[in-house]
Amino acid sequence: MIKLASWVRVDPPATAADSTSSKARAIGGAGVALQSSFDEKERVRQAIDIVDLVGSYLQLRREGRGYKALCPWHDDSRPSLQVNPERQSFKCWVCDIGGDIFSFMMRMEKVEFPEALAMLADRAGIQLTPYHPGGGHSTSNSAVVGSPDDKRTLYQAAAWAEEQFHNCLLKSPEAEPARRYLLDRGIDGDSIRRYRLGFSPDRWDWIIQQSLKANVSPRVLERIGLLIRKDGGGHYDRFKGRVLFSIRDTQSRPVAVGGRILPDAAGTNPAKYVNSPETPLFSKSHMLYGLDLAKDAISDKDSKTAIVMEGYTDCIIARQFGIQNVVAVLGTALGDRHIRLLRRFADRVVLVLDGDEAGQKRTGEVLSLFIAEQVDLRVVVLPNEMDPCDFLLAYGADAFRAHLDAAVDALEHAFRTANRGLDVDRQPHEAGRALDSLLQIIAKAPRLRENTTSETRVREWTMLSRLARMFDVDETVLRKRVADLRGKHRQLKAPAADAAAGESKLLDSLSIWDQELLEILLAKPDSIHMILDIVEPERLSSAAARRVYSAACSLAEAGVAPSFDRLLLEFDDLQYKDLLVELDERGQAKGSHDLAVRLHELLEGFRRREDERELRAQARALKERKYDAAEELAALQSLIDQERRRQGISVPTDG
Repeated sequence: MIKLASWVRVDPPATAADSTSSKARAIGGAGVALQSSFDEKERVRQAIDIVDLVGSYLQLRREGRGYKALCPWHDDSRPSLQVNPERQSFKCWVCDIGGDIFSFMMRMEKVEFPEALAMLADRAGIQLTPYHPGGGHSTSNSAVVGSPDDKRTLYQAAAWAEEQFHNCLLKSPEAEPARRYLLDRGIDGDSIRRYRLGFSPDRWDWIIQQSLKANVSPRVLERIGLLIRKDGGGHYDRFKGRVLFSIRDTQSRPVAVGGRILPDAAGTNPAKYVNSPETPLFSKSHMLYGLDLAKDAISDKDSKTAIVMEGYTDCIIARQFGIQNVVAVLGTALGDRHIRLLRRFADRVVLVLDGDEAGQKRTGEVLSLFIAEQVDLRVVVLPNEMDPCDFLLAYGADAFRAHLDAAVDALEHAFRTANRGLDVDRQPHEAGRALDSLLQIIAKAPRLRENTTSETRVREWTMLSRLARMFDVDETVLRKRVADLRGKHRQLKAPAADAAAGESKLLDSLSIWDQELLEILLAKPDSIHMILDIVEPERLSSAAARRVYSAACSLAEAGVAPSFDRLLLEFDDLQYKDLLVELDERGQAKGSHDLAVRLHELLEGFRRREDERELRAQARALKERKYDAAEELAALQSLIDQERRRQGISVPTDG
């Protein structure tokens, strides 16, 4: 187990001593126990500002009194994630999801509430109370601390391993060949430290031996891809004999490594590069090498440009030459998820392709990204089949920047590639095939509709106009061909799943009356006692509304105002946090000037509804002859009095 691992107790089982209202307990224990764990949640909530948290993951921009960002949970072309610093909440109306700092962390890191709480506490430097139920290290809805399923443990293990490999490269005599190799490649000591490069000695058990000394579980190292399990039991090092490039997420947390075999050992190991496999921490299609170091330079208002290369060394050398807004793909082609990640920081992406044949063949992929992601994507192909590292070492930064300045957009690059060696006038058949391949890619973009942005319309019209000129074809013909191709694509392509698919919306289960009650309660928490005197929790029509209202009642009984932020702490469930944010947003939009009037009308309506319910019950009892004579007379009189009140008729008095 990793020594630093710790856990917390969250929402322990309620006891008879819990301060929970009888009205809340009456509907199945929906009330909330006011334990010290809520104090810890509140400490974390107070310590973490949601703007800082969201901003550490996404590129925020100020809009009015709040902030906006591109939503990470759907294919967002316009910033639709709203962050409210006053309410410390977020909301995406496209995905229809929202919440607080805890639910944001749960969604971004794909963890349960206890782990999100612990991660945020670590971020804030808050020590949480360890909790070991029954001598163990787990809660009912979390992984066992120190196990291969505990994400915090995996992050700790990855950071520990990075330190071991890095120190080995810097100090170990076994790493001398690796240090010579890096020197030969032009990588200096500052870059080695900045990028936390490492070395895994040419032994099958080096990292295993280190883990035994540090009490780190081999099963955890296997889970993050550093070890491979043997068929007969035990493990061996995946990266033995390799220079290691530490792969970090946007928060600079180590999550994986890329390993380069030393040239002297290449004959015995044909795999030049080996990357970590997919793990709970790492997906190569979601990450870019060096982004944690480059994101500030990429976001610079005078640049807003990301330069993407194909190799780790290319990225490192470019930074040595003063080019800081540079990242690299992780042994795979630039993909749509990479583009979406970069669009959080950049307005323009420049892809630097190696000058070899493989780099030249990526034309279709590049143009597809340009079309599908609606991004300003430029392409640079270096001369003489050189990669960026070799080019920079040979010609320097100024020559490289000149190529960047001359970068062409993806369509122009695709056209040049398709037309290489092609005479449009003399080779009409080949020209037609080249044109149709480009139209096939353009047709993959969404069909233009009434609500399509003008920028997207102009982009497509411009592309078709350019192709018409390039191939000397009537533009109308090209438009018709694209429309025909889109018709075929729609028949073959299934609808895309929504980011929040599978999540039933709790708001949909609320009646209009329930929704109004909770909106008023969130806007005016001190009204809880007035409401509670009249409305029993079981009178609300939906289970979700009863649960929220019961939690508010429990807080009121304990002398705590059921404010919006306090109620958010009562629920670890993402759906209930989402519901509270949606109710709060809707209530805020309605304003607070007529809250007293709305509350009076709501409660009067509730009284009338209760009177009518009682009236129907008495009428049914009379019809079924369930009363004796005296009870029947009293019931009839009650019905008459209620009907008089309903019609505004005064009850007659004696005399």
